[in-house]
Amino acid sequence: MAVQYGGRPAQGARWRLSWNDRNVRAIVYQALALLAVLAGVWYFIDNTLDNLARLGLASGFGFMDREAAFPIGESLIDYTPADTYARALLVGIVNTLYVSAIGILLATVAGTIIGIARLSQNWLIAKLASVYVELMRNTPLLLQLFFWYMIFLELLPGARQALQPIPDVFLSNRGMRFPVPVAAQGWTLLLAGAVLGLVATMVTANWARRRQEATGQQFPIAWTGLGLIVGLGALGWLVGGAPTALDRPVMRGFNFAGGVEVSPEFVALLLGLVTYTAAFIAEIVRGGILAISQGQTEAAYALGLRRGMVLRLVILPQALRVIIPPMTSQYLNLTKNSSLAVAIGFPDLVHLANTAINQTGQAIEGIAIIMAVYLTISLSISLFMNWYNRRVALVER
Repeated sequence: MAVQYGGRPAQGARWRLSWNDRNVRAIVYQALALLAVLAGVWYFIDNTLDNLARLGLASGFGFMDREAAFPIGESLIDYTPADTYARALLVGIVNTLYVSAIGILLATVAGTIIGIARLSQNWLIAKLASVYVELMRNTPLLLQLFFWYMIFLELLPGARQALQPIPDVFLSNRGMRFPVPVAAQGWTLLLAGAVLGLVATMVTANWARRRQEATGQQFPIAWTGLGLIVGLGALGWLVGGAPTALDRPVMRGFNFAGGVEVSPEFVALLLGLVTYTAAFIAEIVRGGILAISQGQTEAAYALGLRRGMVLRLVILPQALRVIIPPMTSQYLNLTKNSSLAVAIGFPDLVHLANTAINQTGQAIEGIAIIMAVYLTISLSISLFMNWYNRRVALVER
């Protein structure tokens, strides 16, 4: 006689379609739940389409090919009001990615430094870091964005009285203006050489890690990498004719001409995102360091390692396994928090999508685009961080 275990027939037994079988009931309940969800989705879609038709509004994404007819104050790609809504939204996506990428990089560096400072044996440094963390974490990000924005608008002078902290760099309530190299082959080759040096540094670092695991001998990868990046970049610059011409900002009329201008909105948004997120990252770094056994530190000191080497070679590599998962959440939060740029007028995706919605009335499509873009960015960050987390995880033997 075949005996059932956990509702599943034993080997050799005949499976019967019976309501008394909990597996059959589970399948039926799941099918009914799926049908209910699909019916609800269809109801909302059908109801929305009916309401749009009643109001005389066309649904779909056909508006993306129409002329946008509005200017954008800050764009990393070419754009004119004669371009389409699709191009305008692409400008917003690029601006969002730009500020998020820079913000993640700066917040990681700042948060790591502040987190280590909180564990400093110097009383003043530790207390200052603690005050910073508590202040930033317990005030709303939107309030901080307004604070930084008001500093630019109220405390900095106009363009004619712009501050000049260093030659050819000007600070005013219109932003920061600084010189840039005039387009030349030498600068292109410099950038190409620096990128090649970075790739060579990564290859060398991988070789140095395997060499250290095999022999225990360290390799000066930091100085070697710096030499490769600077050396290959300088070589490309020399091969390209060693250009030195700069496009410098010059006052003309009521504003500057030449150089590159960074708007107050961009600086305020970046400062707000970095200072706010760095406080949370600092606590993550502090917790990761405290999670490492004190015996690891004592053993490193017993081997004669200096404090900086203990932190760099012993503590932080082990703490990474604790730090990376919650750090991923902070990267996602920073990216999504960049949508608050609409409050201070920076032309990110949300700002430009709202403009398109106001002009076309395609609210559902506009919101769907915003959701799809942020979902794609967030999933991409998660995939990358999960891959890196697996890379640094301990391998069971």
